[in-house]
Amino acid sequence: MKSRNMLLTLIVLLSATVFVIQSALATEKSINMENASLSASSNKTELVSFVESAVAYAQKNGKDKALKEFSNKTGSFVRGDLYIYAYDFNGINIAHPFKPDWIGTDKLNITDSNGIPYIRNLINVAKEGNGFTYFIFPNPAHDNRNELKIGYAMKVDDSWWLGSGLYLSNISASFTEKERDELVSFVEGALRLVKENGKQKSLAVFNDLKGNFTSDGRYIFAYDYEGRNLALPNQPELVGTNRFDARDSNGVDFVRQAIDTARRGSGFLYYIYPDPAKNMTQSLKLSYVVNVDDTWFLGSGIYSKGKIKTN
Repeated sequence: MKSRNMLLTLIVLLSATVFVIQSALATEKSINMENASLSASSNKTELVSFVESAVAYAQKNGKDKALKEFSNKTGSFVRGDLYIYAYDFNGINIAHPFKPDWIGTDKLNITDSNGIPYIRNLINVAKEGNGFTYFIFPNPAHDNRNELKIGYAMKVDDSWWLGSGLYLSNISASFTEKERDELVSFVEGALRLVKENGKQKSLAVFNDLKGNFTSDGRYIFAYDYEGRNLALPNQPELVGTNRFDARDSNGVDFVRQAIDTARRGSGFLYYIYPDPAKNMTQSLKLSYVVNVDDTWFLGSGIYSKGKIKTN
């Protein structure tokens, strides 16, 4: 009887161990799947190649013929949810297959549903030659539903550029007006602290994990306009380093874009970044940045709480 009880106990312990291991593996798999779903890496090569082919077409056939082709929704540059649009560097749309009413109009200051000036952002990366940025835009493949998109822009010459993008339909980019207002208020509170206490005292507060501006995954970050980090409480090893060329998992150079946004005074931007409230899991972040005194800026962000969507 004693041997039988010991055997039963051993079976129970083994079953519990198997359950714990399976649960841990399932959790790890779930986290890995979520991180993978944030990246468009597997399709970015196709996106870049698509835009490059459009630039080559424009350079070979001339601007007029190219713009006509890019504006044709049944043309050779509409492939599934990939399509080409064109702008000059003043923000005037000059080709779009699904927005014919936009052609010839000024879209420089247009924003998406979260206040992102995405044409300005695309222009900025195109001026550098090429680059990526995020924004929300209607997806013609999903009944024009607003979805997160990673855009890629490339300069044709000094007068105009082309763009296209991948819809990241599985990532929620829904932030309420209340959440955005609270984010702005939080950053404005940090700005007031700087005005009242000076730069060094304020940075000490921002870098303090137990300070008044760090709680529940929300914190203040700060950079100078050369890209040197001044405050990052959850990653103190990065404070003092130059992050001008830092990019997220999709190749978006978020520090440069934050600098461009802050130089305009203030504004919002998206990027993928570790969420301290989720054990530094990579998540979509909506940040708001504000200029301090033309030598540095500060900001904060909120992370997407939406579940990964399937279509």
